[in-house]
Amino acid sequence: MYHKKLKPFPQEFLWGSASAAYQVEGAWDTDGKGESVWDRFVRIPGKTFKGTTGDVAVDHYNRYKEDVALMAEMGLKAYRFSVAWSRVIPDGDGEVNEAGLAFYERLIDELNAHGIEPVVTLYHWDIPQALQDKYGGWESREVIEDFTRYAETLFKRFDGKVRWWVTLNEQNVFITHGYKMASHPPGVQDDKRMFQANHIANLANASVIRRFRELGISGKIGPSFAYGPTYALTSKPEDQLAAQNHEEFQAHFWMDVYVYGTYPTVVWNWLEENGVAPTVEPGDEELLKAGKPDFMGLNYYRSNTVEANPLDGVGLGQANYSGKKGTTEASGIPGLFKSAENPHVERTNWDWDIDPTGLRIGMRRISSRYHLPVLITENGLGEYDTLETDGSIHDDYRIDYLRQHVKAIQEAISDGVDVLGYCTWSFTDLLSWLNGYQKRYGFVYVDRDETEEKSLDRHKKDSFYWYQRVIASNGEKLED
Repeated sequence: MYHKKLKPFPQEFLWGSASAAYQVEGAWDTDGKGESVWDRFVRIPGKTFKGTTGDVAVDHYNRYKEDVALMAEMGLKAYRFSVAWSRVIPDGDGEVNEAGLAFYERLIDELNAHGIEPVVTLYHWDIPQALQDKYGGWESREVIEDFTRYAETLFKRFDGKVRWWVTLNEQNVFITHGYKMASHPPGVQDDKRMFQANHIANLANASVIRRFRELGISGKIGPSFAYGPTYALTSKPEDQLAAQNHEEFQAHFWMDVYVYGTYPTVVWNWLEENGVAPTVEPGDEELLKAGKPDFMGLNYYRSNTVEANPLDGVGLGQANYSGKKGTTEASGIPGLFKSAENPHVERTNWDWDIDPTGLRIGMRRISSRYHLPVLITENGLGEYDTLETDGSIHDDYRIDYLRQHVKAIQEAISDGVDVLGYCTWSFTDLLSWLNGYQKRYGFVYVDRDETEEKSLDRHKKDSFYWYQRVIASNGEKLED
């Protein structure tokens, strides 16, 4: 679809950026904070690049005022961050740690004082280790009550100060990597356990949204989902079917539950056929249907291209965590689909397709299927950056990437999609879960690497000034 003239961005559009607690805060055992599963997992040899941990990360816990001042200088309208559950309730289900709550209150107050909307994520992968030890974390229904109580603590404390809430960040990622690929906590490869944990996470998500409504909390709430639309490699019917399979199993399987409270029929039939369907108890469907969100949070980095995969075909392949372009192996689910290289797009050094049109397509698919506004909660380019001797960082590649994606958002708005805001990933550089500090995303360069904390000084990249101009013009000035 081509438009003679693109619609302007809404005046209230949330031009933002984002982070996650474990990746930026540091202070991993400070002021009463408890251990999270990531605090434990990264100490397993070989799990992260050069053994990196979030013990210090980029020291946002101690430097949040400096970081918020930079956000204000840029003109950010919103800042999305997550709360570390184990900082607020160290053992996950016991006493509330006032010092932990007070940190987030200081951060929220600082943001509000500068006219920056706090977008608070309740869960960004760091469940308290105590709950993992006690009952297996997301594998036990006990987590539903504990997660709801934790969320209620935040709702009551920050009602009136926070208007935007994100429940679970990328449930599809933390469940798949944690229970199928063993690359995230708890490091398991068991499809039956994976689908059960996923069902329980769905129930916890719905429970929190229901409690939000019961409490009459002001504001909007919804999950953030990692979604890239699927393309078929060719027009062959078997490749088209593989693309449909991928969309059903990798997208509808989660978003249908968020919005409609039901699993897609085709997927559920496959789960039962393969003996991996989760146990559904009386009352589950009622709870899931009570958790309809106000918006769909979208984390978009790439589209997906697939082709047919026979029953004896490709399974899990090796992902590229090294930054050596071209090292990703094909992967898939036998009988359903396998990944293929899209010949029409460029790729990052981590082999992620660069496809701004995919963002537009993804937003249109969400809008058409779910009839919800879209809040883009993550989008950005992870690349190698160079700190010059004068303190500058020339990241034209990031500017080009973001410019193309902002244009795609405006095109989607012109198509009729209700887009609430755009939170880039990320504001400062941060710890990439498995890639250390070599894979940088931020507008602000942080002086540290895998082997040294260095100064932790902040340096504004060229992209900082570019986004500053974009925000000031409400998306009208995309060129340098």
